[in-house]
Amino acid sequence: MPVTKKNENKDNILSIDIGGTSVKACILNSKGDLASEYKKLPTPKDATPKAILEVIQALVPELGQDFKKISVGFPGYVKHGVVETAPNLARNKWAGIDLAQQISNLFDKPVRLVNDADQQALGIVAGKGFEIVFTVGTGFGTALLFDGDLLPHLELAHLPITKNKDYDDYLGAKAFAKIGKKDWNERLKRVIEIYKVVFNYDTLYIGGGNAKEIDFELEHNIKMVSNKDGIKGGAKLWDLEEKYHVHTTNPNKK
Repeated sequence: MPVTKKNENKDNILSIDIGGTSVKACILNSKGDLASEYKKLPTPKDATPKAILEVIQALVPELGQDFKKISVGFPGYVKHGVVETAPNLARNKWAGIDLAQQISNLFDKPVRLVNDADQQALGIVAGKGFEIVFTVGTGFGTALLFDGDLLPHLELAHLPITKNKDYDDYLGAKAFAKIGKKDWNERLKRVIEIYKVVFNYDTLYIGGGNAKEIDFELEHNIKMVSNKDGIKGGAKLWDLEEKYHVHTTNPNKK
C-alpha cells in the first residue's frame, strides 16, 4: 500500500527485528496494529554493528511514517541495551556494543532493545500460564513467559544437547541444510520432548523461517506462528515496566 501522507499519531512505534537472514521493520500504533508496510532487507554477509546500522538507516525511510519510540529485537543476549553475544552475526564484533544507544543516536528517539525471540513472544502468547516460544531459523531462539510477563532471558540455544553440539548447532539453518528435512524434524521432535519433560509448559509456540518445514503432527498445546504474528511485540515491549532500559540521546528526555 503506497503511503501518501505521514501518520501524525505521536504514539507510533518503529519496530525492528534483526535476524541472521534479514532485518525487518514496520511502524506500529500503540495497540500493535500496522501503521506502515512490513519491510525487510537482507542481513549483510559481514553483519558488523556498522553494517546493521546502515541497513536500519536504509529501511526506515521506506516506511513513510513518523514514530515516537523504537523497539528492537536482537538475535543474541542483551543486557541494558548492550549486546553481550551475537552468535549468528559477525564473529567477535558485537560483545559490549551499546546498540540501543547507537540506534537512539541515529533517530533521536528512545529505544528498548531485547532478544528477538523475547520481542516476538510478547506479540504471540495468550498470556495464560507458562508459555514458551521457539524460533527455528538461522539459529534456535527461545523466550519464556508466565502470565504474559517475560521471564529472564536464557540463552538456552547454547546448552549442549550432544557431546559436540548445542541447540543452535543441532537445529539451526546450517544443520537443516546438512542433514535434510527428515532428520531435522526428528531432531525437533527430540527437543520438544526434552522441553516438555523439563519445563512442563502450558503452551509452546514455534515460529521462525524453518517452522514451515515441520511435517509431524503437533500436540494440542503446541501452536505454529509466523514472524508477522509477533509484530505486536514491538508495541507491547513499551507496556512493560521501566526495567526494560530506555536509551535516548538526552538522558532527561522521557
